[in-house]
Amino acid sequence: MTSMQTVFINPERCIGCRQCEFACAVAHSESKDPALAFAEEPVPKSRIHVSPERAYNMSVPSCCRHCDPAPCAQVCPTGAMARDTGHDLVLVDVHKCIACAMCAMVCPFDAVTFYAQANGMPARVVATKCDGCIERLDNGQEPACVEACKVDALLFGDLNTLIATDRLDVSDAVIAAMKSQAPVDKPPATVTGWRVWGESAAHIREEI
Repeated sequence: MTSMQTVFINPERCIGCRQCEFACAVAHSESKDPALAFAEEPVPKSRIHVSPERAYNMSVPSCCRHCDPAPCAQVCPTGAMARDTGHDLVLVDVHKCIACAMCAMVCPFDAVTFYAQANGMPARVVATKCDGCIERLDNGQEPACVEACKVDALLFGDLNTLIATDRLDVSDAVIAAMKSQAPVDKPPATVTGWRVWGESAAHIREEI
């Protein structure tokens, strides 16, 4: 079984700078030039979206997860949504897309939007979503959003390895927090009560 290469999101690290959005739009422009991309017609659009959360001072980047099976591909009536077997990415064939929005209706992550195509493609509105920066992957590069992120809110690699690394980071943070706490002379009343109940239950069991 081959490893699954994907973009892993650490929302707690995101500072809402939106550099990932800018890099994504430039990567999907015709010129690939930050100084020229936004003078193009149509203007290239980002396929990753940074949204403010309800919690104070917190933002979360979100993009297509390339689900397997992918609901968008399952409902697409023209087969415009299909999986690329080489990189295991769900891609849009803009020539087949009829902008019926069925894919957007079933996407659990609201990752599909509708814009006129940049990149020199036909200027008509079609489904627009993360393509994993497949051209960059073919050239041995990371996705543009990951390369642009300076705080490691976005990482690219094997999914299980990234999850394991994140789990260790969380464990280290918990241990550090525990060590920073002042020692407790006696357990809280709730813990004391629980222990008293346990001792009473054990004593009753012995009598029975």
